[in-house]
Amino acid sequence: MPCVYISTNVCLDGLDLDPIFADATKAAAAIIGRPENFVMVILKGSLAISFGGNKEPAAYTEIVAMGGINTQVKRKLIATLGDILHKRLSIPPTRFFLKVYDTTTQATPKL
Repeated sequence: MPCVYISTNVCLDGLDLDPIFADATKAAAAIIGRPENFVMVILKGSLAISFGGNKEPAAYTEIVAMGGINTQVKRKLIATLGDILHKRLSIPPTRFFLKVYDTTTQATPKL
């Protein structure tokens, strides 16, 4: 069951979050190769985050999955989730960090 955990300093109050949940769920399922009903998405906003020495919109995302992760999958996740955050929350892709963890591997391969 993949879990996508998105943390951002963007205030989410008053925003329609359903499209973010839907987009992130579909992307993780398609890229990792798991059914959508197995994907969990957690979204936290208004966090104290500084990136590059400033507090402009930024996000830190973790994905934890049991298998299905390789270098190509990581690259697709970075690009796709970066696009979603840019489109839905106006977070530039250059202000987005993704950590991917595969619970079935001993050591995480480098990109």
